[in-house]
Amino acid sequence: MASPAHDPGPALDQDGVRLTVDDAIATVTLTNPAKRNAQSPALWRALAQAGRRLPGSVRAVVLRAEGKSFSAGLDRQAFTPEGFDGEPSFIDLARGADAELDATIAEYQEAFTWWRRSDLVSVAAVQGHAIGAGFQLALACDLRVVADDVQFAMRETSLGLVPDLTGTHPLVSLVGYARALEICATGRFVAAEEAVSTGLANLAVPADQLDPAVHDLVSAILAAPRDAVVETKALLQGAQTRDYEAQRTAERAAQGRRLRDLAGLGE
Repeated sequence: MASPAHDPGPALDQDGVRLTVDDAIATVTLTNPAKRNAQSPALWRALAQAGRRLPGSVRAVVLRAEGKSFSAGLDRQAFTPEGFDGEPSFIDLARGADAELDATIAEYQEAFTWWRRSDLVSVAAVQGHAIGAGFQLALACDLRVVADDVQFAMRETSLGLVPDLTGTHPLVSLVGYARALEICATGRFVAAEEAVSTGLANLAVPADQLDPAVHDLVSAILAAPRDAVVETKALLQGAQTRDYEAQRTAERAAQGRRLRDLAGLGE
């Protein structure tokens, strides 16, 4: 997303994750196309670190991936007895205490939680396969723009597991309980047309137009005043748990803050 004339260099580049920041736009890129951007605990820690390194100037975060696949999901090495170098294997974790297992999964989830911060708008640019953890990473973002070759699938259930990287809440919110259950229980692929028609994706474009389409969307978001976008995002997020009257009250309070700020009367 950075212009050729201004290359600030990466703020982070480790374990298959690169973060670059150009004023109001941060770009997080998955950088292991040889393994179809398969995910590991090290990658999850790098993603969490990317979120912590965002400067206050950032208003929008673009999540993208190198290669033909966005992410093929969890690296299958996790299921081998040896696991990853320097990491407890999943088999070892399963043998541990419940509290230890819960804490470990909670740490993994941190890679997927910061994308919905109210002070940011996150946009996933998704091409090719987005499987399991890859699907959940795309779902972690506020918005999704997909290439016409996209293939979403939630394969955890097929492996005897459950989706545990924060993907179930946004999936149900976007497509409803019945379709979410069917997608997860069958592990089937969801292609671009269905993704757009069900609300999983905001827009589908030819693969060679993915980056320009994301750029146009981010530019449109940045055209609005930051505080108004932040307040609106918080309102919409809260609408999922508030009843109608509570949402009316929240709207009035938010608008009062905006009017006072515009009048120069803010705290």
